[in-house]
Amino acid sequence: MIEKVTLEMNDKSGFDLSGDTACADLNPKALLLYAGAKCAGLTALRIMQKERITPVRFEISMSGELSTDTVQSESVFRSFNVVYNVECARYDEQSKVSRAVNLSHEKYCGTVQMLGRIAPVSHETAIVSTQSAEA
Repeated sequence: MIEKVTLEMNDKSGFDLSGDTACADLNPKALLLYAGAKCAGLTALRIMQKERITPVRFEISMSGELSTDTVQSESVFRSFNVVYNVECARYDEQSKVSRAVNLSHEKYCGTVQMLGRIAPVSHETAIVSTQSAEA
């Protein structure tokens, strides 16, 4: 079974669960994914801020494959995957955003590093800009 959470950047440079789901509604396995996604997102945002970049939109989905067909107390994660979707204002910001996401995922987010000791953590990144490449 795949357990998944999705977070969206809010106006205050933080992240909230997407949709109508509240943290109190998440099971413990989903809370672990929530913690990993939030840590990775906040870390990437801090790195972007040092580069003077504020994304237009930033969404993170973190999923984990469980060892059972349903969520049970004895379920353990076999693998994790993080998907970063970032929208930049300018085309020339894309490489810096990519670097920030990679640094967050591979080095600076301690929660992702801890999850990597439980099971492999892969990631995918999609970066778009609202400005065309010619501008």
